[in-house]
Amino acid sequence: QVRVVESGGDSVQAGGSLTLSCAASGHTYSSICMAWFRQAPGKEREGVAAIDEDGTTTYADFVQGRFTISQDTGRNTLYLQMHDLKPEDTATYYCAAEVYDCYSGSWTDDDALDAWGQGTLVTVSS
Repeated sequence: QVRVVESGGDSVQAGGSLTLSCAASGHTYSSICMAWFRQAPGKEREGVAAIDEDGTTTYADFVQGRFTISQDTGRNTLYLQMHDLKPEDTATYYCAAEVYDCYSGSWTDDDALDAWGQGTLVTVSS
């Protein structure tokens, strides 16, 4: 059974940086694509960035070059480096152990394996 645990969320000022981590276990060795999602208060969860088994990355348009997704060699840990954070980035961030369309740049819950962790909260103040 796939299990993910996110960490690294914090409260920061606008323009600040954070790095999120996701420890994944279970059947992640067979995962082709992993991703980060986020859910802002009152909004649907949305995909942020995805990375395939070869390290090819895809980002949602709103990232605008500010975030970098990466993974460790064993693909057991997923990272999201975030720079130039904005108040609109405030959300609970989740990682997905498998995403079915790695390169779309636009993901919803239907595009991901239903094995969500508790997420990690990022709060950006202006």
